[in-house]
Amino acid sequence: MKKNYSTLPESMKDMEMYGFNWMEFVISVPSPLYIMTSYKSNGQPNACMQSWTTFTGGKNGYFAIVSAVSKYGHLYRTLHETGEAVINFMSADLYDKCMSTCKNNGFEIDEIKTAGLTSVKAEKVNAPLIDECFMNLECRFKWEKEIAEGDDYVLVCLEIVNVHIDENHIDENNLGRTGETGILYNIHHPINPESFKGTAHDYVGTVKKIRDYREYWVIQF
Repeated sequence: MKKNYSTLPESMKDMEMYGFNWMEFVISVPSPLYIMTSYKSNGQPNACMQSWTTFTGGKNGYFAIVSAVSKYGHLYRTLHETGEAVINFMSADLYDKCMSTCKNNGFEIDEIKTAGLTSVKAEKVNAPLIDECFMNLECRFKWEKEIAEGDDYVLVCLEIVNVHIDENHIDENNLGRTGETGILYNIHHPINPESFKGTAHDYVGTVKKIRDYREYWVIQF
């Protein structure tokens, strides 16, 4: 039997949700985890851990739709100042260093260097990329939209104009882009709203291929 949830469950009313909606913890849909880099107005590299993003495109380009950019953070400001940024995908061994940028994010500091990582000037956009990350997507700002009127976060569309991939991750028989050495995912604590007690938190995970979906290529649209 399926349970229906349209209002905040009683067990979650006192839960600290850190600005998220309660449905995120009930639904718990994984989202790619990465670190976005740009230049602040003083020339210092900015680094912002991000998730809640989808990637889509067609014959007119390839785009990242980033759904949770704070209007009050360095990232939002730098996107308006330069219009360019880099999406960097880290492997699990770099997770702690990348997460340290959340605490060491002063305006005057090089947030990449402070995390023990290496910044390299991107080729096609005015933004730094993180050399240790296995995949870097150079992006240009296209548009933004409030998710809800008056919200503190906006939906941002970035066009991906250049891609860097480590040669060991290009080959799926080597490190690849999936599995334990590939792209990380943010997973909200999958809460049971019928019996939840305690504190919500997030997990970091990876995806595993389970089937070669060759049938896709014979579908007629």
